[in-house]
Amino acid sequence: MTEDAVDNNRRHFLTLATGAVGVAGIGLAAVPFLSSLKPSARAQALGAPVEVPLSTIEPGQMARVLWRGKLIFVLRRDEAMLARLADGIHQLRDPDSGVVEQQPEYAANDTRSVRPEYLVVEGSCTHLGCAPLEDFEVRPSEDWHGGFFCPCHGSKFDLAGRVHKGVPAPLNLRVPPYRFVRDDLILIGQDTGAA
Repeated sequence: MTEDAVDNNRRHFLTLATGAVGVAGIGLAAVPFLSSLKPSARAQALGAPVEVPLSTIEPGQMARVLWRGKLIFVLRRDEAMLARLADGIHQLRDPDSGVVEQQPEYAANDTRSVRPEYLVVEGSCTHLGCAPLEDFEVRPSEDWHGGFFCPCHGSKFDLAGRVHKGVPAPLNLRVPPYRFVRDDLILIGQDTGAA
């Protein structure tokens, strides 16, 4: 082998090795840059849709999540709760959910939901924005059929988030846009393809 042939082989090897190291370096430098484009948990809470797994919510229980900085209640109503929706309808200010801005069209029904078993509402009183407490216990002596109670000023909402008459809150609890991705998963903040 001549000296020129050895130098060309060495030069070729060094060129390939340098190129491989350069490509690997660019790849490693790109990882943090590309991961910075993914929205953070804070950004997702401020605007991105939020997934809520329903398998962890037992009948009669409620989950709370944040979406766009708002508290969202996801209540899994049991059969007794669904049966009580018609009770005390005479006590409600807007039983038919006539204020269109308070819920998407697919939730303008008796249960104010896509599927009767699940209620999804913003956990913010329509009076001054306080967070109502869940009070699902029926108390006939108080004419209370269960629902949500705002302790700040006494506003009451039924198990569909409909406001009672004679309380400071003027409107029903707002229903955010949402859809079922699967039977056991909902996506809050996006309603395209609601089932």
